[in-house]
Amino acid sequence: LPDNLKALFRPVAMMVPDYAMIAEIMLFSFGFSQASVLARKMVATFRLSSEQLSSQDHYDFGMRAVKTVISAAGALKRQSPHMNEELILLRALRDCNMPKFLAEDVPLFNGIIRDLFPGVEEHDPDYGTLMTAIKATIQEMGLQPVEAFCVKCIQLYETINVRHGLMLVGPTGGGKTTCYRVLAAALTKLKDQPPYRKVKTYVCNPKSITMGQLYGQFDAATHEWTDGVLASLVRAGATDTKADSKWVIFDGPVDAIWIENMNTVLDDNKKLCLNSGEIITLPNTMTMMFEVEDLAVASPATVSRCGMVYMEPGDLGLMPLVHSWLHAVETRQINPRPAIRAMVQPLFDKYLLSCVTFVRTTLKEPVPTVDGNLTRSLINVLDSLLEQYYPEGVQTAAPIIKVPSTEDHSRNNNPRSRPTSSKHAPAAITAPPLTATIQPLFLFA
Repeated sequence: LPDNLKALFRPVAMMVPDYAMIAEIMLFSFGFSQASVLARKMVATFRLSSEQLSSQDHYDFGMRAVKTVISAAGALKRQSPHMNEELILLRALRDCNMPKFLAEDVPLFNGIIRDLFPGVEEHDPDYGTLMTAIKATIQEMGLQPVEAFCVKCIQLYETINVRHGLMLVGPTGGGKTTCYRVLAAALTKLKDQPPYRKVKTYVCNPKSITMGQLYGQFDAATHEWTDGVLASLVRAGATDTKADSKWVIFDGPVDAIWIENMNTVLDDNKKLCLNSGEIITLPNTMTMMFEVEDLAVASPATVSRCGMVYMEPGDLGLMPLVHSWLHAVETRQINPRPAIRAMVQPLFDKYLLSCVTFVRTTLKEPVPTVDGNLTRSLINVLDSLLEQYYPEGVQTAAPIIKVPSTEDHSRNNNPRSRPTSSKHAPAAITAPPLTATIQPLFLFA
């Protein structure tokens, strides 16, 4: 600032708060007898993590992260009063931080934990009932129960328990949408077994509507207030006295235009302040969830207020997409049914990863894609080419784009060759034609 303008401002002294002292007092309030030692270890964990781990937009190791860990540790202390206090803090640190880390940062964080908590052996908590429900839901949806994906569902559940605002972060194809859908369905299945509750989800794209339509606005002519989508959802949740969990999911990019108005909602106050002067308090059963690709334009104030669950496409892999499609093909009674997996599976094993590697290392894409997108496109094209082998009336998982052959074209143009009855059945396709054509179809796709 210019000196003449600087003279008009009053000097203010600022300092960094003593995280260790704050953590020690909070731990004492939760009943920890070794609060002083544990507070120093926790602060050291966050300091070393901020120094040694990679720099990511969704990483936050500030005071709100410390408070979240202490709250989780306090909840564990109430559940197991006689458990080793170091083990309680260790488990709280893992539960609150592991979901947001990239794969390459997980070993570094584990190394920091081992150095600060030597000799403390952690046993994985038992999620037997919930994990069984998650795997059953995945199979009912026609998907594959990949271990890494099931763990992410558990991490999302743990994050919901300690934060009322959270973000599912990751590239397209990482399984963000499927993750919360699977968890919601699994929790709804277990609604009769406390502490699990039925889940209701409300999904909207905040960038598809204006700010006035999202939060509410005054009519320019009559000056009457009209509620927005978010205001209506929050008001409905606040007036609902049922114990069901309500998840409001914002599926769209996060930017400072609309997300900054959510800061009071994501605070511990949990209050939505509208331009009309109305203040709506979120009930404890409501969770604000954001499904985003990245947080490049989000402010640190927003990032620190939310729990993070990072969905890495590499953890899921490409073959679960193939296995789910093959399972769907087998249920459509393709002729002959036993031959399709035996013929197609080796082709995927041989060519899929090699072709994706070739695209990534050699070719230049005019439109950026992700590996899962390329695999899904391959499956869609192959599915449309196999349509001729499906019985009549059976739809494929992909849109049908059938390229007629010359023989089909001549047959369709000949009136005598057209069927006279709608009840005609296609001739049974035997194994040799499919065996002879499957590899060229796959290579073309």
